[in-house]
Amino acid sequence: QIRHKTEVKMEASAQAAQNTLDIETIIKDILATIDREREQEIISRRFGLFDRKETLEQIGELLGITRERVRQLEKAVMTRLQAAASKEMPHLSNVEAHLAQHVSDMGNAARVRELAARLTDEGNKIDQARVAFLAKLSPNFAVVDEDDSHFQGVGIANHHDVKDMKSHVADIVKHIRELGEPSAAHVVQERLGKFEANHVHALATLSKKLATLNNVWGLTRWPTVNPKTIRDKIYLVLRDNGKPLHFSEISKAISDSDYKRKDVTTQAIHNELIKDKRFVLIGRGIYALKEWGYSKGTVADVISDVLREAGEPLHRDEIIKRVLKSRIVKETTILLNLQGKPQFKRVAKATYTLDEQPA
Repeated sequence: QIRHKTEVKMEASAQAAQNTLDIETIIKDILATIDREREQEIISRRFGLFDRKETLEQIGELLGITRERVRQLEKAVMTRLQAAASKEMPHLSNVEAHLAQHVSDMGNAARVRELAARLTDEGNKIDQARVAFLAKLSPNFAVVDEDDSHFQGVGIANHHDVKDMKSHVADIVKHIRELGEPSAAHVVQERLGKFEANHVHALATLSKKLATLNNVWGLTRWPTVNPKTIRDKIYLVLRDNGKPLHFSEISKAISDSDYKRKDVTTQAIHNELIKDKRFVLIGRGIYALKEWGYSKGTVADVISDVLREAGEPLHRDEIIKRVLKSRIVKETTILLNLQGKPQFKRVAKATYTLDEQPA
């Protein structure tokens, strides 16, 4: 059995190695096909292949040429590289195969960030820039550049071009807005009347106007898919668990979640639970959602509500049973309140009513 587990682990590691690319070597070899060092510098800096991306102005100032001349040279070099891609470009056929396989697996479209994470060891910003650059060299891919509405992404060109991809993303955003609530990709796909659900999901990942959580999509301003405050995260944890939780359990659930900025302290979570009217303390450090029917108040307040709702005296066992539906406390705590608070009057053996007579 140990041998089997070891072999499986080794096979998984080998598979992972096959799925990644020595992308730095590939980039260097491709740049080496550019004859002039100045043009290599322009491509390297414009695409951020070894450092941060630079503007036309920054590169022009460095090289002592105008912004427009940098633009012209960039365009000319990229045209030559794209023309040579299918025949003379080193490694590109292998790169295309890897890209095509992963983009296909991800729904025929993918954010460059996710693609780089699959194709490279680190998936950092430079890796992302290199993946996008390589995709732009091949006619088999459509590359959406990052803007105010879109993340940088890659799609399979024979499915749609860049213009179509942006149009489909806009349609997805429109339908999610019309649905008015977080929805799974297959629900959006049914409204669109086209594509497969995984393709809708893939296209949605390219939109800066959408967010996803627990396999449902919504607008980024909706806290149910993009919780930004601690209180929103607490609410989602309680809602998704469907039962009261201790504040330490809520803290752990947030820490283990896929939420952004989840490094909050247990004390901070406890403080927010106390402040927000959506959360009700129902036991020692245990909180529930008010929308589940819980109300704020002491154990004595809950006993009063139980007796008032009953409209008649109740045996202590029945009172305990009803109080425990809305509070997680010891039975002795309920009995002490019954026997020690003046608003409760014993009218028979172990039977109590509410004494609401003014003092």
